[in-house]
Amino acid sequence: VSYTTSQHSVNHYKNVDSYTGVVEADPHQLIQMLLDGALEKLSVVKGLIKRNDMASKGEIIGQAIAIVSGLRVSLDMEAGGEIAANLDNLYEYIERRLLEANLKNDISILDESVSLLREIKAAWEAIPHEQRVKPDIATASV
Repeated sequence: VSYTTSQHSVNHYKNVDSYTGVVEADPHQLIQMLLDGALEKLSVVKGLIKRNDMASKGEIIGQAIAIVSGLRVSLDMEAGGEIAANLDNLYEYIERRLLEANLKNDISILDESVSLLREIKAAWEAIPHEQRVKPDIATASV
């Protein structure tokens, strides 16, 4: 088996595994997966900047921005109140900073964005399990 065939098989497995994770995930887990995905992309971007691979950097940072944008549009502004409004502002700020990091090839801006996303992720993971499911969904399954 050649390296290319072997690598293709690994990538295919990862795609199937990711798809299965998404299909089986609840809304809380989906947000966690998106945050993890954004953080992973930004880690890759940092390495691409260090290697001066600007074409790939632009593509991957665009994917990270799209993930943050997806997190932003998924906010329920009505139900989330002030917390959702604050997150909306924070996600918008991160999007702007990532665009700036892309233009300036600035790793310190990437680090700032990573730090903010990690704080959001830590807060998201700290939500007690019983509060992760909407009450109407929980009672409908009983």
